Amino acid sequence: MGSSLEHANLAADVLLSADLRGVDSHGVARLSGYVRLWKQGRLNAQPDIKIVHETPSTAVLDGDLGAGLVVAPKAMQIAIEKAKLVGTGWVAVKNSNHYGIAGYHSMLALDEDMIGWSMTNASPLVAPTFSKSKLLGTNPISVAIPADKEPPLVIDMATTPVANGKLEVKQRKGEDIPNGWAQDNEGNPSSDASVLKNGGAMLPLGSDREHGSHKGYCLGGLVDILSAVLPGANYGPWVPPFVPYVPMLDNPVGDGIGHFLGAMRVDAFRPADEFKQHMDNWITTFRNAEPTAAFNQVLVPGDPERKLSKERLKHGINLLPQVIEDLEKLANYFQIKFKKME
Repeated sequence: MGSSLEHANLAADVLLSADLRGVDSHGVARLSGYVRLWKQGRLNAQPDIKIVHETPSTAVLDGDLGAGLVVAPKAMQIAIEKAKLVGTGWVAVKNSNHYGIAGYHSMLALDEDMIGWSMTNASPLVAPTFSKSKLLGTNPISVAIPADKEPPLVIDMATTPVANGKLEVKQRKGEDIPNGWAQDNEGNPSSDASVLKNGGAMLPLGSDREHGSHKGYCLGGLVDILSAVLPGANYGPWVPPFVPYVPMLDNPVGDGIGHFLGAMRVDAFRPADEFKQHMDNWITTFRNAEPTAAFNQVLVPGDPERKLSKERLKHGINLLPQVIEDLEKLANYFQIKFKKME
């Protein structure tokens, strides 16, 4: 696509980290989507990423329509450098694109004994509670917290029951989705994995009012405001869609997609070693909680992803046939030799 080697390697690292951690919906399966945006002139492969406003602890970053896979890590590095100087750093981003898994960016702060924050708005696929209109994205939130001898605690979650990519995975497998993930175009519960293509919407975390969907709606709205209204990116239904079946509105209210990244120096609050020792205690206390009859052990955020990453680093990553087919088509388009691994 014309990216620099540095940007290409970084983008590949973000995508592969998703597959390693078991977030297959945001791994190499997404590569064809970035290429499609580039073909449409909506993604700049050679962006001039720059700070357009800043204070000692904050900045607004213009991504110049670059891939969020490249823009967001730069924003986090700026946040980290500011945190080194003044204790915390916060960077709001505009004029970017889809940034992959939120956890990749929050985890960049861990090596500096910092707590990392990462969130982004996304394609308008989600109907607020009581609505048929799609006004929010799956709008993920990730927080990465360092520990001492225990692995770090990593929260990485959509503000919907699942990410949109999980519906795409179900489509590729020809499977129905569970009730509570989505509704049809009349607002009725749906188990159709293709429901979004037929005018339906995803539901906020909680699925319905009785199960707390208003709380998921609030969380998704918070991400939209911090990621977009704050820096001047598009928000709500104006967010440029990543998926081809969502129409792009012709009256933008901002620039591109927005992200919000933050870094908090632990020793701005208490000695880092002391904090991390207590994090170890917190983690082991929750892991040692008495499990219910159906489960062997209580998990803490990040446990399933770490376990799967270890397995996949050893045994490899299995790709669905449709993903392999997409990669082969991309290789042919760019005249790159493609070799299927047996």
